[in-house]
Amino acid sequence: VQLQASGGGLVQPGESLTLSCTASERTFVTNAVGWFRQAPGKEREYVASISWNGGGTLYADSVKGRFTISRDNAKMTVYLEMNEVKPEDTAIYSCGVRDSRSQQYYGWGQGTQVTVSS
Repeated sequence: VQLQASGGGLVQPGESLTLSCTASERTFVTNAVGWFRQAPGKEREYVASISWNGGGTLYADSVKGRFTISRDNAKMTVYLEMNEVKPEDTAIYSCGVRDSRSQQYYGWGQGTQVTVSS
């Protein structure tokens, strides 16, 4: 399965933005999905994840209370709603499917750039 992230752009601090992660295969709907980000000069870091049916969500402390992850399996899409964005949220955002056995993420596609600047 290959995932494609989209919806990035340039936003001002305090504004909102919603990212989408769309899958190429229906195996997507039976797996958890995670959002990650990588800022310039830094390693990729975990942002949020959601269970296969949307019943469970987890967030990094840095985004908890500001970001919301959700999914629509009929559309094979996972969303990341970003509210009250900060300059430190600037990064390339990408998504991956989590293997239920190894708990490793795979299926990384091209990410989407989010830039928070006034």
